[in-house]
Amino acid sequence: MKQGSSSDQKRLGWIIGLDFCSEKDNLKGVLFRNEESGRALEELRGVLYSELRTSEGAKRQQQRLCGPVVAMTFNFLVAVGIIMANKLVMGKVGFNFPIYLTLIHYSSAWVLLAIFKAFSLLPASPPSKTTPFSSLFSLGVVMAFASGLANTSLKHNSVGFYQMAKIAVTPTIVLAEFILFRKSVTFNKILALAVVSVGVAVATVTDLEFNLFGACVAVAWIIPSSINKILWSNLQQQGNWTALALMWKTTPVTIFFLVALMPWLDPPGGFSFVWNLGNSSAVLISALLGFLLQWSGALALGATSATSHVVLGQFKTCVILLGGYVLFDSDPGFVSICGAVTALLGMSIYTSLNLKESQESSSSNQTPKQNSSALKPKSTEDTTEETNVKDDSNVV
Repeated sequence: MKQGSSSDQKRLGWIIGLDFCSEKDNLKGVLFRNEESGRALEELRGVLYSELRTSEGAKRQQQRLCGPVVAMTFNFLVAVGIIMANKLVMGKVGFNFPIYLTLIHYSSAWVLLAIFKAFSLLPASPPSKTTPFSSLFSLGVVMAFASGLANTSLKHNSVGFYQMAKIAVTPTIVLAEFILFRKSVTFNKILALAVVSVGVAVATVTDLEFNLFGACVAVAWIIPSSINKILWSNLQQQGNWTALALMWKTTPVTIFFLVALMPWLDPPGGFSFVWNLGNSSAVLISALLGFLLQWSGALALGATSATSHVVLGQFKTCVILLGGYVLFDSDPGFVSICGAVTALLGMSIYTSLNLKESQESSSSNQTPKQNSSALKPKSTEDTTEETNVKDDSNVV
């Protein structure tokens, strides 16, 4: 009995030892898995920090979420909405102070951006050494003149004359981009833009009303409007700027110069306007749409180009004209309808040419990568051969 009990005890101890070892191994496995999970969480946290708290990550996220189609559609819808809101504010409400209204728009935008900044929702800006302050200051100045003079021109000119002035922005942008950045335009694109300009001119020729002061404002608006679009597009595409970060940096400069423009271009009586509930609500809706218009316009300029953004504005005019004819039985006339259809045809050709160029550039960018990967050595035995192959891939 004693011998049996001692053997049973040994067997029991051996089993307990095995259980202890297995439990110890299981505990090590759990600790290892927890360590791997913690490392994975740290890597994920690092990736999220890079995406949300650095200018490079914020720009990648903007490009991922707001491609050319999304950005231009967003801008088109907001532009149509703010036309209705501004008609309500300047017509029914009687707020006939275009610079003052623009100042309210940009001030409201700055307040919203400050709220985003307080809740850490504003994308990070690139380091100050990468972008000179003079570039940001210049953008803020031309944005004040472009937006303020645009609303003043719309107030003192007819819609047709306003659109005719907008047609002159297209060749101005092409010429300015060639002078500043040596950026050329193909002959086919020039023909397409010419068709667009002629079509818009014919579509709006029935609504031409000449006003000397309005004409001077429209001519003065052309150059700052062109430079404004070029700078917005260039800073976002060449640097790591996002639309919201660039708005945060330039809006205070724009507000300062809008205040300086008010006494010169606005009629007297702006500060004595009656701010009741209805008037305030209409102006605030217009201000909110103004912020969305500025944001969507910046996104569209960052995703496409300054010329494409002007073409989008002319597309908006033609769609509104044809939409009024189809949906609301308005009669702009046969000549205006033919001009709008011609402009839409030119816009379609211009868009197809842009898509073709983007596809060719993307394929040309992928070809060197494929060639270089094909030239990589499969073995590391011969270091001399590896060096030669790497040199050849760099040449390609």
